[in-house]
Amino acid sequence: MVDAALSTMGDADIILLVGDLANSDPESESILIKNMEKIKKPVILALNKTDAVSKSIIPGEINRWSVAYNFETIVPVSAKSGDRIEELLCVMEKLLPEGPPFYPEDMLTDLPERFIAAEMIRERVFRLTGQEIPYATTVTVESFEEKKRKGVVKIDAVIHIERDSQKGIIIGRSGSKLKQIGEEARKEIEKLLGKRVFLQLFVKVDKDWSKDDKTLKKFGY
Repeated sequence: MVDAALSTMGDADIILLVGDLANSDPESESILIKNMEKIKKPVILALNKTDAVSKSIIPGEINRWSVAYNFETIVPVSAKSGDRIEELLCVMEKLLPEGPPFYPEDMLTDLPERFIAAEMIRERVFRLTGQEIPYATTVTVESFEEKKRKGVVKIDAVIHIERDSQKGIIIGRSGSKLKQIGEEARKEIEKLLGKRVFLQLFVKVDKDWSKDDKTLKKFGY
């Protein structure tokens, strides 16, 4: 998954690198910086989790990163509380080049509805399982069928995880967690489509899928 992300950096106008103040990883940081040096794109560093560390360590972390790479700017933020997120967005906006619109003003997205439905389900997984499930979780929509006579969209989707131990967390006791994920995702998808939705969820273990190039390609990464 990391390789897939790195391979797309050359197509970006700017790069936003997110550092973790609470859990630094010097080895991974070094790899990212080496790749950024090759691409020669403007890079903004967002140092996340200011809410989880002592304020006294932040200047030292800013200095450490500044020595490692010549960032356009470094913004300490908290994604959890929203602290300085607006400032980060303003910095990004100033660096982005203006260009002609690619789509009509009233067009909300160019992505297919089944892709957005999968992302809505995935978002519910993250929100409802908290820190219990790592971000190596993805969702694929196996079928997306509109029953025109009944005005209902039938969706079958699979939640892919990497280990058997994660299955119980997703499903919950007597299926309660999976049911909650499905109900909340269904409501969001109904708002998007403006139609009633019948959503059926399945959970599948694909061992270490995020480290397998073939599986990543299959899942659209």
